[in-house]
Amino acid sequence: MTPLLRTASVLAALTIGVVSPAAWAAPDDVALNGTFTAVSDGQYAKTNESFRNEATVTATWTITSSCTTFQDCTGTLTSDQGWTAQLVYASQRWRATRTIPNWEPCPDGTAAPGTQTFTFWAKRLDAPDRDDRLIGWDETVGPSGACGINRWLTIRMPLTVTRIG
Repeated sequence: MTPLLRTASVLAALTIGVVSPAAWAAPDDVALNGTFTAVSDGQYAKTNESFRNEATVTATWTITSSCTTFQDCTGTLTSDQGWTAQLVYASQRWRATRTIPNWEPCPDGTAAPGTQTFTFWAKRLDAPDRDDRLIGWDETVGPSGACGINRWLTIRMPLTVTRIG
């Protein structure tokens, strides 16, 4: 075997090893089930992209989910604060969305609803989603035009979700 052919063979073998797909997680490895403490950290909140302290919110969540593939998971997130939201897994992230009535108070005494979205994932994307601690965002957005202002009110806080059971 000539040196050039040997080099080409080694490079081909290395390339195949590098680009071959990794073993994908089984559906049961991705499903998220259990009881968790969710903390939305108001100390680092942003209101319309400017830092502004908000109240820190701590809740206990019960999560149940199931997956048909490692990319197709759905479930339910139930909070001890009295609400439930549908849970969806996509792009290695869990997402739950709910509507908060009368979230944005207006000067005239009315109030607009807010759409709250919790997005969270494993601390390391190469780690299983059944980690004991997940991180993400708690973001609530009011409708544009609410209270006569043609701009969305957006509050975004860091979120930590920790397994407790």
